[in-house]
Formats: sequence, C-alpha cells, structure tokens
Amino acid sequence: MSRHQQRGQGKPAGSNSQRQLRVGELVRHALADILAQGSVHDPDLEGLIITVPEVRMSPDLKLATIYVMPLGGERIDGVVAALDRNKRFLRGEIAHRINLKFAPDIRFRVDERFDEAERIEKLLRTPAVQRDIAQSSDEE
Repeated sequence: MSRHQQRGQGKPAGSNSQRQLRVGELVRHALADILAQGSVHDPDLEGLIITVPEVRMSPDLKLATIYVMPLGGERIDGVVAALDRNKRFLRGEIAHRINLKFAPDIRFRVDERFDEAERIEKLLRTPAVQRDIAQSSDEE
C-alpha cells in the first residue's frame, strides 16, 4: 500500500483486517479458557457451559464485541447480565493472557446465529418451498 493511499480503501464495507481477525481469535480463546476453568464466580454462571462462537474487534483493537451463547440456550439474559457484571475481572484476565498494547474494552452480545439457522430451516420445510424443490428436481 502506498503512503498516500488511505487505510481501508478498496476493502468491502464490514470486512475485517487480518489483525482484527487474529486478535479476535486470541480474545475468544482466552475468554473460552477463563469460562471453562470456572474462574468467574457468579451464581448466574454456575453450572452453565457458555460457548464463545465469535469475537469482533474494532479497527483500532480497543473494543471487543463478544458473542456468547449458553449451551441449550438457557437463561440467556441472565448470562449476559452476569458477564457484564464481571466485565472488569474478565478484561483483566484477558489482558494477562494475550499480549496487546491496550486491553480492549469488552461488551457482550447474545449470538443469534442458532435462531437464524432454525428460522431458515423452518422456511425450507414449508410446503411452498418443498413444492418448488420437487418441481425443480422434476425439470432436471
């Protein structure tokens, strides 16, 4: 990239740099380890297995949006609230585990991919879609 070219020019909107993706994966692994070890002592998190499917980093790497989902989808709101209450502790633990100039601020969001996949699955099973699939296979 030339010195006169602006950063991010020529990249599709919403795409992440390699560095953002790499740091996001480091944060994801660190948080998954912390949660798996049971280091967070909160009654709302006890006995739950929490998956961390994705971490999205801001371009300046100072904000990490962490998507979480408790196994089975139980008590989602309580889990996010508990993680928010323990945000300071989690940020410190993440900072100790990964080597960055600044520890990113963290925010937690519910991962809605499973709900979206279920919605698409239901759409694919509707009679209208099944009829269209049968028609297209008859034409081939």
